[in-house]
Amino acid sequence: VQLQASGGGLVQAGGSLRLSCVASGRTLGSYTMGWFRQAPGKEREFVAAIVRSGGSTYYGNYADSVKGRFTISRDNAKNTVYLQMNSLKPEDTAVYYCAADPSLTRASMMSDYEYDYWGQGTEVTVSS
Repeated sequence: VQLQASGGGLVQAGGSLRLSCVASGRTLGSYTMGWFRQAPGKEREFVAAIVRSGGSTYYGNYADSVKGRFTISRDNAKNTVYLQMNSLKPEDTAVYYCAADPSLTRASMMSDYEYDYWGQGTEVTVSS
């Protein structure tokens, strides 16, 4: 499967962006989908994941948690997964990547090395 992420850009703190990740080559419904981000000089970190059916979602659980501000969703009919980002903060500035894998457990979906397929990344810059 090939993944194409888009929707990044420059936004002021408190603003919103919606990222999209379109899959081609295979049906998106066969994959657990995740969003990761990598800020300059930092390691890539887990942002959110959604199971194949869309019935369960998971979010990064770190100090500057995105839970409550970000929402991951998917439209399997459109072969697209979304990341709605609200109340953006400067510390959300990063390159955001979507990823896919056909078989992940709940524990493994937060690990980037578990994903087999990656999009090219879309850059998000949040100004203060």
